[in-house]
Amino acid sequence: MYPHRVLGSASLLVLGSALSLTPSNATAQTALPAVTVDAPRAAAARPAARKPAIRASARTQARPPSANPAPSASLTAGITPSVARALLYQAPNGQTETTIDRSRFENRPSFSVADVLRESPGISVKQGNGPRDVGISIRGSNARNGFGIRNLVIFEDGFPVTQPDGLSRTDLIDPRAYSAIDVIRGPSSALYGNYATGGALNFRTRPGGTIDGVEYGADGGSFGYLNNYLAAGKKVGNFEGSLFASDARGDGFIGNSWFNTQTVNFLGTLHATPDDRFTVKFINNNLDTRLPLRLSLNQYHQNPFQQGCDMAGVAGCASVNLLNNGFNGTRTPITAIQAGLGREDRRTIVGGRWEHDFDNTTTWRNQFVFDDRNISQPTGATSAIGDFPSYNYMSDVTKRGEILGMESTTYFGAFYNTLTASSDTRNVMPGGNARLGLLQSNTWSDTTNYGVRAREELKLTPQLTAIAGIGWETTHLKGINSAYNYGSSPVPMPTITTTTADRQFQNTAPELALLYKLHPEWLFRARVATGYGTPQVGNLFVLPNGQNGNNTQLRTQKNIGYDLGFDWTPNSTLRFSATGFYEFFKDELVTQATQVGAPNASYTFNAPRSEHRGVELAADWQFLPGWRFTAAYTYLDEIYTQYTESIVNGATFSFNRAGNKIPGISPNELTARLGYEQMWGPLAGLGAFVEVQWKDSFYMDNANLLKAPGYELVNLNVHYKTDLVSDYFKSLSMYVEVRNVFDRTYVASANNIANSVTAGGIQNPAGVLANTTGSIYAGSPRAFIAGMKLAFK
Repeated sequence: MYPHRVLGSASLLVLGSALSLTPSNATAQTALPAVTVDAPRAAAARPAARKPAIRASARTQARPPSANPAPSASLTAGITPSVARALLYQAPNGQTETTIDRSRFENRPSFSVADVLRESPGISVKQGNGPRDVGISIRGSNARNGFGIRNLVIFEDGFPVTQPDGLSRTDLIDPRAYSAIDVIRGPSSALYGNYATGGALNFRTRPGGTIDGVEYGADGGSFGYLNNYLAAGKKVGNFEGSLFASDARGDGFIGNSWFNTQTVNFLGTLHATPDDRFTVKFINNNLDTRLPLRLSLNQYHQNPFQQGCDMAGVAGCASVNLLNNGFNGTRTPITAIQAGLGREDRRTIVGGRWEHDFDNTTTWRNQFVFDDRNISQPTGATSAIGDFPSYNYMSDVTKRGEILGMESTTYFGAFYNTLTASSDTRNVMPGGNARLGLLQSNTWSDTTNYGVRAREELKLTPQLTAIAGIGWETTHLKGINSAYNYGSSPVPMPTITTTTADRQFQNTAPELALLYKLHPEWLFRARVATGYGTPQVGNLFVLPNGQNGNNTQLRTQKNIGYDLGFDWTPNSTLRFSATGFYEFFKDELVTQATQVGAPNASYTFNAPRSEHRGVELAADWQFLPGWRFTAAYTYLDEIYTQYTESIVNGATFSFNRAGNKIPGISPNELTARLGYEQMWGPLAGLGAFVEVQWKDSFYMDNANLLKAPGYELVNLNVHYKTDLVSDYFKSLSMYVEVRNVFDRTYVASANNIANSVTAGGIQNPAGVLANTTGSIYAGSPRAFIAGMKLAFK
């Protein structure tokens, strides 16, 4: 029996408390609030003396003293509304979590989330299709995906920024806007629903009260990079608001990769009455960027930065075959520069939230989000064009109190979200500036998710807390794909082939967790949880060769995961966390690149059975005054346990992949930093650090024949901050950083590639696969970046 069902039966008795309500105060604004590094918080708060003075996971505000009443007192007696709300906004216990505090990235050139998220164990990043487009994986969740982010759910200040089809993109994220990032690791669909097989992220913008004025900053450096940004915020009476805006542009270090992107981010909260709070969220991002083609491994070794690729045929330069007339006939190999490949996208998110306190312990929340993704993406032989508006509504109730004298948090919520779109795929033809030919296909799609979730946290003893939750969800996918075939006639008279899909999926996700506080220095934790993720409508219409066709048999991927771990905090200067996990996948959705020039760049299939296991370690040690060492390490071992791959070359040949490593998964990743901050004297505010990043080599194909090389990078940073004595200025911050000090050439992204066979059914060796294009982007060579920030009163 699949263990999902056993756990599901055990959890049907549970009502629960999943998403913590988003607070309106300045210190806790998220459905996924901050917690201590790497793990769930203890059931009881630690004594203040045991908290490190500065820590990657430090909360912006400690729990109010009245949040932990004496055991003999009623848990609801004398609780004021403000304290009740603070209780509601604590992070849900039982999750394996890390919080990356702003202090870890404020004094460095944080251009994209890749610069920030490496601070958390379990996280892996790879360069996507654009300057700030980053593929984020939690425990390898997204490493098998060709573009964007899937298999995890992303929030910003508690508002979802993952669309109902499961796609997230980081183009709209400028790390300068945020106070902290919460990383939830492991299957989490009981709490966050569809697509949370890997976990979740929540980005928390800076509250207006902490900005308390205006800040202007600028970063600039190698490859024409320049980022101007502005932050403004204030808390006035019952209103608190913050605004962030940035303009980033650069030439890029790879040929045809210049970019120009603008982001605006606003958060405002009004305490209309003592019992009612209204929050408004607005994000807008405009992106205009050129985009290089992905290379084969051999091309990467020849010309990693695609220099001199103004014409096709140059060694190491990738090219794409474009139809000369834009619909059929002869094709001409064209480089990305010649074709003018790129992206011109806009993303707009508007959200609103109303919170109402029924009494001192019960809060009702209603939230609505409109999210529109408008794209024009001539990224290869075709261009994707479309508008993807989505709507997301949720309502929930959270109550804190006691059950049989035991402290309790109970949550129940319901949600509905939908996305309906019609998108075109048009041929790109020679002529430059991404000149468009005729229509290649049209896809109408409708994705709808709705369901309920419940959760209960119960403090069984002062040392032991039990958590149980369950989520139920229905997903309905409808789509019509119309493929246009123009034959060989010079006159465009297309034959239209239509493929339809109408699939409905029902999924249930239970979870259980225990937290045991053996001693103030030791917290032990155990968790068993489940996740699920349905395919995207577009996945249903792509064949293994990248052509349009019927792939509607795709199934929901499901996983069940077991976590065991501990946190050790012997004193205020040392914290060490360790987590071991083992996850069993059924029908895992795996994506691999198709042949270059195909209408679709990737193909998705189900691997019947697979297993993911690993270890996550985090350390934070302030071993001498001013000195600090931090490290985040992840070990992953992910294999197919049941999967037979069929490859066609005239006849169909089958290959058993059981026991093979899942491609795209680096087995070892480490980020370590050693820093010093001068705390006193005339040089107070001066600091420096050296950082090492290590990523092990990994397989690129299902047969495990070809590996992408690993790398080690070293970064150096010197920074300075000082308060200013002035009627207008508050402080000045400056930094300079050298990235990739030893100028290593490395693979920043390698999409999975398809294996191939000879006519006789023999798999082609690594030497042949190394010529498969559409996979690799190189990482940045040595770069020098300097920046400053001036804070005004």
